[in-house]
Amino acid sequence: MLRQLIGPDNMIEFPNHSRSYDRTRRAVRFWGHDSAIEASFFINENALKRIQPDIGYDESGFLRAFDSNRDLICAAAAKVYVRGSRGSYDLLADNF
Repeated sequence: MLRQLIGPDNMIEFPNHSRSYDRTRRAVRFWGHDSAIEASFFINENALKRIQPDIGYDESGFLRAFDSNRDLICAAAAKVYVRGSRGSYDLLADNF
C-alpha cells in the first residue's frame, strides 16, 4: 500500500485499487482516503501519454498505463492533495 505524508499531520492513502475511465472527462478516475474522507482524483489522457508515450490511445490503453504507473501517479496525487480542500483533484501532464 502506498502511503505519502503531506505536511506534519496530513496523510492520504490509496488502498483502493479500483479505477475507471471517465469518457466525459477523458481521464482515469481513482480514489484516495484521508481517515474517513474520500477524495476523487482524475488523471487526464495527456498526463498518461506523458508518463507512458507508447500506450494505446483508447480506454484499455489508458487503464493499462494507469496500472503500470500507479505508484508514480499516487505520489503525484498526494502532492496535489490538500486536506478538506475539495472533493476532487485533477492531475495534468505538468504534474509529471
